[in-house]
Amino acid sequence: MKTFKVKPLATDTMQADAQEKMLEGAWQLSSKATPGVTTVKLVQDGYFAVAIYNQDSKKFIGTYGGTYTASNGKLTHTYEFSTLDAAKVGTTATGTYKLQNGNWQINGLGLNQKESENWKKIDEQSSTSPLAGTWRITGRERDGQMSTMQPGPRKTLKILSGTRFQWIAFNTETKEFSGTGGGTYTANDGKYTEHIEFFSRDSSRVGMQLSFNYEVKDGKWLHSGQSSTGNKINEVWERIAVKR
Repeated sequence: MKTFKVKPLATDTMQADAQEKMLEGAWQLSSKATPGVTTVKLVQDGYFAVAIYNQDSKKFIGTYGGTYTASNGKLTHTYEFSTLDAAKVGTTATGTYKLQNGNWQINGLGLNQKESENWKKIDEQSSTSPLAGTWRITGRERDGQMSTMQPGPRKTLKILSGTRFQWIAFNTETKEFSGTGGGTYTANDGKYTEHIEFFSRDSSRVGMQLSFNYEVKDGKWLHSGQSSTGNKINEVWERIAVKR
């Protein structure tokens, strides 16, 4: 007896896309928050990243993230990196969620899966950033030559909402985590400026403000300037999105 795979209706796909679009942006954990500790979740283009840190003490606590889908009250995470539990990398978990009036309640997907999480949308209405999205580095200048990076399990991503950013370097195959940093940013008139709130490799970077030149052309983000160590940077990032 033949079996047939039922394709999702176009309307179902459109509804799922609309629900996922509503989740995009920056969120801050409002439930069970530890005093002094900030937990921020960035959601863009089918990717998400959660960062936990204490900005006052310049302490980075942890991060995790990957890809997600959301439809009909169900939220699924596929983990690509985690400093809190490397065993989660490569696994998929599904919970439930409810979105109402800028509040996002998630059940079954937090650090303690038996407890629910409540997230509050960070107000970014005034932002018109052309950089909001998920980007993967694909080129970096070395010794005066632009070196192209081939897609593989080793990734460096940068997820940006309208006002916040987080970069993450990791390997989905070995589950190795190389580093992360993030905070707030502005992008105006060809100037991209980061205000660093957490940095996993070097806490002395917290509080720094770094400015770069940028241009978005043909889906590529051309990024140049000087790093916090004074080294010259010339990079190419390409916008990516999870294919449904």
